[in-house]
Amino acid sequence: MALSPEFTLTEQEQQHLHQLYKELHAHPELSMQEHRTAERIEQRLSALGIEHFRCGGTGVVGVVRNGEGPVVALRADTDALPVAEHTGVDYASTAQGTLPDGTSTEVMHACGHDTHMACLLTAAGVLLRQREDWSGTLVLIFQPAEETGQGARAMVADGLWEKVPHPEVILGQHVSPGDAGTVTMALGPAMAAADNLRVTVYGKQVHGSQPQNGIDPVVLGASMVTRLQSIVSREVDPRDPAVVTVAVFRAGLKENIIPETAEFTVNIRTLTESVRQQVLAAVERIIRAEAQSAGAPDPVIEHYGHMPALINDAETAQGVFDALRGSLGADRVAVERPRMGSEDFGVLGEQAGVPSVFWFFGASEHGAEDPPGNHSPYFAPLIEPTLSTGVEAMVTAALHRLSR
Repeated sequence: MALSPEFTLTEQEQQHLHQLYKELHAHPELSMQEHRTAERIEQRLSALGIEHFRCGGTGVVGVVRNGEGPVVALRADTDALPVAEHTGVDYASTAQGTLPDGTSTEVMHACGHDTHMACLLTAAGVLLRQREDWSGTLVLIFQPAEETGQGARAMVADGLWEKVPHPEVILGQHVSPGDAGTVTMALGPAMAAADNLRVTVYGKQVHGSQPQNGIDPVVLGASMVTRLQSIVSREVDPRDPAVVTVAVFRAGLKENIIPETAEFTVNIRTLTESVRQQVLAAVERIIRAEAQSAGAPDPVIEHYGHMPALINDAETAQGVFDALRGSLGADRVAVERPRMGSEDFGVLGEQAGVPSVFWFFGASEHGAEDPPGNHSPYFAPLIEPTLSTGVEAMVTAALHRLSR
């Protein structure tokens, strides 16, 4: 389904899209602190005449009622990251934020959520302009705190699905470092489940010159970390994707004191629940066994974060995929394999009990070698054709479910 000319962006709409994107990029906010961002979204929804309300703290929801027909939810996330920007663009962020532990940090839209918001707000304006060509209800979800996995659950807990007409499908998209102007989609599992564990290893503190009198939690923790690497390579079926990462390890305060404790985190990515349970069990088994072998106290394993796997409903995704190809062209839309990154978008469809579809749109020069990607301080999407493609993809997917 190619978009008819009236659904393409006018020059004024494109200018406003670019201006809005730059404004959002220059003023990022950390997860669950998106106060200015929420106000800016509300201002734009009000200007478009769209009814809206707050949900989940700093989340914003808009509802467009346009006669009888399907209810389709469209989602964009709104939070930024504790990253110092080094892109050099003239609209670069100089914002400061405060992490939950009180640490001050520079803040950047290093994951591209600014593009998501700008594209969804612009797509809503295009659909409103041509509302005589479709029928049904749009639910516009501007979700906070995707980066921490809090936002989708916070909105659901705040009664999101009781406050809006119940959707038949939820659609979302994410910018990526692929070629600008292209779209990719998985027709099934799309992104991995994520589990975060915090492990506290206990030893016996002694002088660094007398290791025989203590239990060294640094050496013990290092053994645990090394052994954990064998789970994917030696326990998980090679045909089942899984990732086990230890990216934080803290211990000690002085070079000549063997400390009492060490702490590290474990991040686990899996695509199926059976593999997830297998890896979680293996992690716990290895950590406790290593402690026992060293004669150390039992470690504490805290499971402090989880995002479910993001699964595109196969039949629904195929319909959206075909619509995107019809609008953008077959050479610009491709099927992709699942990504091992994670997203809490899947929580919305899971809790609503409806299918969801998620796709990616590129943001880099065609053929660029190793372009900066999401979470990089150098991630600066090409403004065009990135933004126009994001708008067209969202309009196309919505019309696929709403067209008369």
